Amino acid sequence: MVRYNRVMADDPALIPHDVDADRQRFPHCVVWTPLPLLSWLFPLIGHTGICTTEGVINDFAGPYTVTVDNMAFGDPTKYWQLDLSKVRDAEWDEGVMKASQEYRNRMHNLCCDNCHSHVAYALNLMQYDGKSNWNMVHIAIYLLIYGKYTGFGGFLKTWLPFLLIVAVILIVIFVF
Repeated sequence: MVRYNRVMADDPALIPHDVDADRQRFPHCVVWTPLPLLSWLFPLIGHTGICTTEGVINDFAGPYTVTVDNMAFGDPTKYWQLDLSKVRDAEWDEGVMKASQEYRNRMHNLCCDNCHSHVAYALNLMQYDGKSNWNMVHIAIYLLIYGKYTGFGGFLKTWLPFLLIVAVILIVIFVF
């Protein structure tokens, strides 16, 4: 069982804030990793998870499955660290835990109820940034705008397959 930190969001001095990509710890972050094949063709589409204040990743990995500390499609390549002072309703870890419990009872649907929806559900429980209408589109846009790569390797893992496919297509078009 994962131990959830019960520190209130309004006491940030007691919460670890440093991202440690080498140890796969992303405190109060939304994390992203590419989906094999799909992200190679559309590099902005990927798999998300939400992390506890201790940095433990929770992700909706498939039907009735939320993985903890073992992201379904590999290590995160991007993260968006959120501001705990913007949590309005629930404690951060309580929101992550309740969202994960809810999604352990849900069927996964690639287009409608997926990993992005799981993250949005957690943020809605917390009323993050005063909002209770987070959805998968908001999550994708915010990750695109505010997401940071875990390092050069994360950047390569995200973009290299796509760039290789584009290069092959261009070579075929212009050489043959």
